[in-house]
Amino acid sequence: MKFATHTVMTQILDALFAVYAQRVPDVKKITQAMVDKGLVNSQADIINDHVAFRTMGVKNLGIASFEKIFLAHGYEKRDSFYFEIKKLNANWYAPPTPDLPRVFISELKVDQLSETTQKIIYKYTNTVKSDPVDQLDVMDVKDVATYFQTPLWELPSLEDYEHLLTESEYAAWVIYNRYYLNHYTISVHDLPQAYNTLEPFNSFLTSIGIQLNTSGGEIKTSSDGLLRQSSSVANQVLATFKEGATKSIAGSYVEFAERKPLPEYNHLNKKDLKREHRREGFETANADRIFESTFTTQLYQKG
Repeated sequence: MKFATHTVMTQILDALFAVYAQRVPDVKKITQAMVDKGLVNSQADIINDHVAFRTMGVKNLGIASFEKIFLAHGYEKRDSFYFEIKKLNANWYAPPTPDLPRVFISELKVDQLSETTQKIIYKYTNTVKSDPVDQLDVMDVKDVATYFQTPLWELPSLEDYEHLLTESEYAAWVIYNRYYLNHYTISVHDLPQAYNTLEPFNSFLTSIGIQLNTSGGEIKTSSDGLLRQSSSVANQVLATFKEGATKSIAGSYVEFAERKPLPEYNHLNKKDLKREHRREGFETANADRIFESTFTTQLYQKG
């Protein structure tokens, strides 16, 4: 990822990205193809629109805990979102400097699930007796990076995982993957002109064998037409469960965002457009479909 500054937060994000890229083979596959095509010289040239994390909305965890890390580094809380069918809340956070990505944090409203499902989730999360972020030195790169990769609860059993999958695929994802980076986002509008919109870029992705999320169409477009998003289908990881059983499950994925200029800035040349001239924030309907990049309906598409 490309950073103009060298701060604790840029180092934390680099540490997170290193682990994420190892778990998601599509990351390096896409980057290498972009280098081969001459779109970028290296990963460092790709501008990261935003990163996203998933959490459990329970005591000591969830957004209220997780956001503390980013607020401490100058991020500002912006819009809130609610996803009724998926039973999720989310917030996005604006970075203190324009080289940093936006942050999108979601949480599962556990108390809205069935009693059986709640019991399964609480069996694991109730072992967290205090807010773990309060125990961190949020200014210590290693401390924070380790936190993101450290399990907060014990490995789930395969039976529990599969039950969660039937009611909330989001719950199943979090109970196993915990706080691994859910996705990073390639800023498509910052690419060379022939590939700076989603139609040609998606065609390029398909040509190199990247499977795209088709929920709501390959391109999800905001009501104002200014925010357009697509995503890969999550790479699968071989998960080992509590009893030693293994199963291939959804890991993380890559997103692609195209933010069009706001109408009052349409007259500007592309080279003069800055972040503040383009559509900001997120869109509930778009995000709702992007969540499904880890869902079985996408993982096992026929085609």
